[in-house]
Amino acid sequence: MRILIQEVSKAAVRIDGEIHSQIGKGLLLFVGFSAGDDEETLKKMRDKVVKLRIFPDEKGKTNLSLDQIHGEMLSVSQFTLYGEVKEGNRPSFVASLKAEEARGLFALWNNLLRERIPTLQTGVFQADMKVELVNDGPFTLWLDSKELFGR
Repeated sequence: MRILIQEVSKAAVRIDGEIHSQIGKGLLLFVGFSAGDDEETLKKMRDKVVKLRIFPDEKGKTNLSLDQIHGEMLSVSQFTLYGEVKEGNRPSFVASLKAEEARGLFALWNNLLRERIPTLQTGVFQADMKVELVNDGPFTLWLDSKELFGR
């Protein structure tokens, strides 16, 4: 599982020109899955994300978590996080989990997040989404479950 985390002052997902979901200050998560990802992996990644202390405290140090700033979260599926360009110029997505399996994991991921972030907003799996964001900082992190947990 891979997650690209963007600290944002605001973000939104548009589908067919209409706002589907939007947040204010918080985290925008682009989420991708690969073979071997399971509920245990998702729970570990959820716990890591919600506990990250990446927001500035009163001294400007990255020391506060999302809940401490009363921030919001937007989760968007992103199979291209597993795109590989080692050979040639056209990305290969063979490492991305097939859509049928990834759809279920994305739903489970969002349900697990809602246990900690009840106001979670989401994109729509396989929809043609237009994601708008104002990156705050900018502050961007890359989490890979295989690097973090060996799974």
